[in-house]
Amino acid sequence: MGLFTKIGKFYAISSPAPLSDDVGTPKGDKRYRRLAFESFVAATVGYSLYYVCRTSLNVMKKPIIDSGFLDAAELGVIGSALLFAYAIGKAVNGFVCDYCNIKRFMATGLAVSLAVNLAMGLLGFVDSAVPTAVIFGIFVVLWAINGWSQSMGSPPAIISLSRWFPLSRRGTFYGIFSASHNLGEFFSFLFVGNVVLAAGWQWGFVGSAVAGAIGVVLVLFLLHDTPQSKGLPAIETIAHEKAQSDLSTREIQRQVLLTPAVWVLAGASAFMYISRYAINGWGVLFLEEVKGFDSQTAVWIVSINALLGIFGTVLSGWFSDSLFKGDRRVPALIFGVVNTIALLLFVYGGNALWVNVLAMSLFGVAMGVLICFLGGLMAVDIVPRRATGAALGIVGVASYIAAGLQDVISGWLIESNTTILADGSREYDFTLATIFWIAASVVSFLLPLLNWRYGKKDRED
Repeated sequence: MGLFTKIGKFYAISSPAPLSDDVGTPKGDKRYRRLAFESFVAATVGYSLYYVCRTSLNVMKKPIIDSGFLDAAELGVIGSALLFAYAIGKAVNGFVCDYCNIKRFMATGLAVSLAVNLAMGLLGFVDSAVPTAVIFGIFVVLWAINGWSQSMGSPPAIISLSRWFPLSRRGTFYGIFSASHNLGEFFSFLFVGNVVLAAGWQWGFVGSAVAGAIGVVLVLFLLHDTPQSKGLPAIETIAHEKAQSDLSTREIQRQVLLTPAVWVLAGASAFMYISRYAINGWGVLFLEEVKGFDSQTAVWIVSINALLGIFGTVLSGWFSDSLFKGDRRVPALIFGVVNTIALLLFVYGGNALWVNVLAMSLFGVAMGVLICFLGGLMAVDIVPRRATGAALGIVGVASYIAAGLQDVISGWLIESNTTILADGSREYDFTLATIFWIAASVVSFLLPLLNWRYGKKDRED
């Protein structure tokens, strides 16, 4: 048996186990609920720790620039390397993961990601012995590898929700799961940020690696591949839903590629991700340089959006399932407008602490809802279960290509409008960059209007 055959067999979706004798009994129902809940916890917490390993660099930009190690434009290129690799990986791994053992797939990606963070931290300690250009090139390559490995987190986590939970409750659990984005960002700003303040940016990468190791252990012990692999019926049988299509997974994925509504949602998510990553990537620097906040306060203000985003994502799936009967269109429009208002307040609302806290609070709640809806759930709603990964791949590749372009464009706009003063200090002008961020937010809530006639009945069909 060849190496690639062995690898394919290792990652292949688990074979069904013989149907357990407790199926259809209270004991069997209890076992199903336990396994489903364990998978949900592993997917949610595990993916939040993925995010710590992904967003660690955002917390360290200011100390890295201040140390003279790299400048804003170089950090923009490094950040975009992750996002472009993530975008391509999200498309490839989304389609591949529909065929895979999600436990092994998700654990592998996080293991690679933590190894990259650890390597970058260690390289930071030897910067004086290696030319800056070489370090810069190594950082670009490593962060791109991190981007690819990060793309192995979201597809298996969301596929686990699709494999273990009925359609009637999918929005609720998807909404809670989507809080993992914000939870991870909050952990990154709070935990990694404090490590950086206490010990330096190099140790921030080491701290991120430790968080990733905890996630790997959690996924290996608690995430379960399919109900069938545990001697249970498929979720369609458990939930008394329609039987799966007789089409092959490949044929269903091909249909998804030809669905215009999925591509419209991918475009909307792409513009939403520009504003999201702009604030997470450059918000701290904006507060420090334009509004005069110290580093600790700036990190705290931006971290509020990650914390409040948890509230938005947790409620988003539930209220769209309960109040809108699974129709996400109206709440997506409302919170898209709120997101733009929050950005305007953040950029033009002045230097008062309470104004910036309010702006990040509104931004966090709105972004939490939009990540859930535009970032995946609305696309997943309109495709069959066995093409969940494919739909996420399409949305993901568009979103992260846009996020990567944002990092390059924002970094260039900021650096090209920076003035070096007589004393050698830098004076930043964020005017063009912030206009770019706000315009993207507006487009993100206008695009889904093209899908307005794509109603709930159409999605059920």
